[in-house]
Amino acid sequence: MANAANGSGFAPCLFFLQVIKGRWFMMFASFLIMAGAGATYLFSVYSKDIKSTLGYDQSTLNLLSSCKDLGANVGIFSGLLAEVTPTWFVLLVGAVLNFAGYFMVWLAVCRKIPKPKVWQMCAYICIGANSQNFANTGSLVTCVKNFPESRGMMMGLMKGFVGLSGALFTQLYFAIYGDDSKSLILLIGWLPAAISLVFVYTIREMKISSHPHELKVFYECLFISIAMALVLMGLTIAQKQVQFSHLWYVISATVVCVLMFLPLILAVREEFYTWRTNKNQQNSVPSNIVVVEELKSQELPVSNSEIEQVECTQKTDLEEKLEIKEKENVSCCANICNPPNRGEDYSILQGLLNVDMLILFLATFCGLGCSLTAMDNLGQIGESLGYPQHTISTFVSLVSIWNYYGRVFSGFVSEIILLKYKVPRPLIMALSLLLSAVSDLLIAFPAPGSVYIASLIMGFSYGAQLTLIFIIISELFGLKYYSTLFNCGQLASPLGSYILNVKVVGNLYDKEALKQLASKGMTRSMVKELTCIGKQCYRLSFSILAATNTLGALVTLILVWRTRKFYKGNIYKRFRDEMEASAKEMTLQH
Repeated sequence: MANAANGSGFAPCLFFLQVIKGRWFMMFASFLIMAGAGATYLFSVYSKDIKSTLGYDQSTLNLLSSCKDLGANVGIFSGLLAEVTPTWFVLLVGAVLNFAGYFMVWLAVCRKIPKPKVWQMCAYICIGANSQNFANTGSLVTCVKNFPESRGMMMGLMKGFVGLSGALFTQLYFAIYGDDSKSLILLIGWLPAAISLVFVYTIREMKISSHPHELKVFYECLFISIAMALVLMGLTIAQKQVQFSHLWYVISATVVCVLMFLPLILAVREEFYTWRTNKNQQNSVPSNIVVVEELKSQELPVSNSEIEQVECTQKTDLEEKLEIKEKENVSCCANICNPPNRGEDYSILQGLLNVDMLILFLATFCGLGCSLTAMDNLGQIGESLGYPQHTISTFVSLVSIWNYYGRVFSGFVSEIILLKYKVPRPLIMALSLLLSAVSDLLIAFPAPGSVYIASLIMGFSYGAQLTLIFIIISELFGLKYYSTLFNCGQLASPLGSYILNVKVVGNLYDKEALKQLASKGMTRSMVKELTCIGKQCYRLSFSILAATNTLGALVTLILVWRTRKFYKGNIYKRFRDEMEASAKEMTLQH
């Protein structure tokens, strides 16, 4: 069959179809989708435009920011939708929400529509930000299910590309629109939606299978992403030191895009290896058939004891299959009071009402809530300390790049440490929370250049925490209802962001700004924009954030103690058994 295809010239077409339908091309497409799913991290770049154009004070701007975080982290709808609809539909809904939400924000900021009410702006940005949950659920969850044994590395890579998206979008908008932060809102509206639409049928679940070069490909993708992060960091520093022309911005964006497409070469190479291997197996099939026929023609004597042994084995296999089928048929809300062992597939309510999930919820409230609050206020932090707008964009790019390093570190390094030394992943999460507290103190008590260091630590710790939460949930509660459980697991993030951002940081900032107005003999009604200048603007609020992060680290240590025995075992044994069974099935088919 293969020879006939080659002779008629159809082999290149068949190989092309194999590439675009294969696991590796799906992984590459997922990288692109995830690289467009980090638009929420750019809020501090264009928040100044929203504040000045619409005349908001800091509390109102922080309310808008909290609605963005709410939309970005409440993924229950996308998770439940993924349980009952195909992946392409989940991605399609996400693309529509992304464009609709951010396009309305852009129209409002550019004054192309009448000034919206605050609740309307909150709704627009919440809808736009919520679209990233559909990208996460559609591409990330699917990739984790397709590569279950390497989920830590896969998740680290995919969340790493989300972390790079802020710096990537910054380069693209400089190249396309110039230094116009209002147009950045339009860019993050149409580009991620377009990427999802292009690859909407590529992302799908596939049968679990082993590949001899799987680990090698992941490390090559890691090196490519590290090279991209270094290039983005170099461009960020160079653009701060030297005034780039529009042509140089275009060249910079082109280089970054070329690096972004390098995993496509790896996908084609691995599919060619599979193509050639399958072809060799097909060529060797006739000899195997002869052997089978010869064996069948031989009549071998069988004793009664051997027959009884075979019957017992068949009964045992049948009982195991029935048990597995019963587990698969269990409702997603059943057996709430009788949860399975850690690592097995939990139902939705079993997972949500588990003590481990409640501990993760509290740790997420403290850790991600503080990190989101810090990142959302980065623009105003820079302004209060006297940094120009271009430097504030540098802070955002640094957060984005080191966000990537945190995600990749937590994925790859935690995987190596876990497999080699059996160190529980929650322990690494506790350390990242303490690291986040250090960045809060650097902002609370700033020194010359300390905001640069705080940006690096802030991005790294946030990226590490976010990726570790997703990995830990998949390891403790299984993959059957993972799309819903991981979206529910991050619900504490917007709650923490709202309380800490609006009620703590926003209120304390406005109080300090009103003090400064009063010292000048002015009132709030005399100024359009309420602004605080000086080191004292964020001192108390970020000291509170540092204490909250420390509390989160202590809570996470409880989870370390509870899961220490689980992480000492072989947590991937079940998936290795499934891959071996799948490999045997494929061998029999060939």
